[in-house]
Amino acid sequence: MPLSSVLIVGAGIGGLTAAIALRRKGIPVTMIERDPTWTVYGVGIIQQYNVIRVMDQLDLLDDYMSEAYGFDKTTFHGPDGAVLSSFEAPRLAGPDYPSNAGIRRVALQRVLADRAKALGVKIRLGLTVEGLVDDGAGVDVTFSDGSQGRYDAVIGADGVFSKTRGQVLPSAPEPEYTGQWVWRYNLPLLPEMEGIHIFRGPVSGGLTPIGGGLMYIFVLSQEAPDFVLELEGSAAAMRARIPGAAPQLAALADQITEDDGVVGRPLETVFLPGAWHVGRVALLGDAVHASTPHMAQGAGMAIEDAAVLAEEMAAHSNPEAAFVAYRDRRFKRAEFVWKNSIRIGEMQMGKIPQFNVEAVNAEGRALLAQPI
Repeated sequence: MPLSSVLIVGAGIGGLTAAIALRRKGIPVTMIERDPTWTVYGVGIIQQYNVIRVMDQLDLLDDYMSEAYGFDKTTFHGPDGAVLSSFEAPRLAGPDYPSNAGIRRVALQRVLADRAKALGVKIRLGLTVEGLVDDGAGVDVTFSDGSQGRYDAVIGADGVFSKTRGQVLPSAPEPEYTGQWVWRYNLPLLPEMEGIHIFRGPVSGGLTPIGGGLMYIFVLSQEAPDFVLELEGSAAAMRARIPGAAPQLAALADQITEDDGVVGRPLETVFLPGAWHVGRVALLGDAVHASTPHMAQGAGMAIEDAAVLAEEMAAHSNPEAAFVAYRDRRFKRAEFVWKNSIRIGEMQMGKIPQFNVEAVNAEGRALLAQPI
């Protein structure tokens, strides 16, 4: 018997993609999101070749690319700004579409949310799950407003600090702070930008085009575990972390002027080496394998998770069998991204010896270009 009801906890990138993928398989979906305003910060996000492929498979690519900036080339620079190397990623959606894309997060959410609504996904805002009771035949859910529901399966797509993970896997590893922050800010697109530019050195960072005549600058910094970023003065705080960066980044520092345009985030990671589900409740995305942005694949892994999970849930009448098959397909790719993203950050912070990042990136491209 096919599944007749699925609850997705968390209406972010992974949750929305899962909702779309499940509805395309004919499975009814309800989503809840704890944020009553359903807001997302407005800086950009890099989406690589494997994401472009999934967007194509879900018939989202044209809507997605209408909001994005497509590119094929990634260029690496040294501390002095000189080019060290470059490569072009594969065009996995065919020759008419680019390898990669940069897009504003608000635009990506709009594309995904509009499609989810058009497909009949029921979305409830300002809610959390207060109780889960899995009796083997279904899951009884109690929500924070006192309402209740019963579902064939529940998917926790609620991020690195997943409440769902804590409810069903209380002994799972806790998120860990890596020691780094990433700072992002949107700027007018430079005319010479033809793809993403990554700059190495004492201050690592980059520039990524995101469509709409914009790009974003990002820089990485080491911060104490108790560091707190206040909104007032956040532009000055970001500028203060740029001295020592390559000249292309340093030249843009004076344009970082608006406190509310700065997005600074600590890099926190988690990975579940064991099961990714308990009974009829499964996890995806950052709830199960949160990585750092050093391989630009955090959202990509969540999007791939969503597509694979929907395929397996449509192929199995038993959710537990579907969840086992989903983890088996996803584990190697997610572990590679998680492990090597952290390694790159640790090398930047001097915690481990230098290694060949280009070789790791090449290995990652070969792995992620394979079918999911």
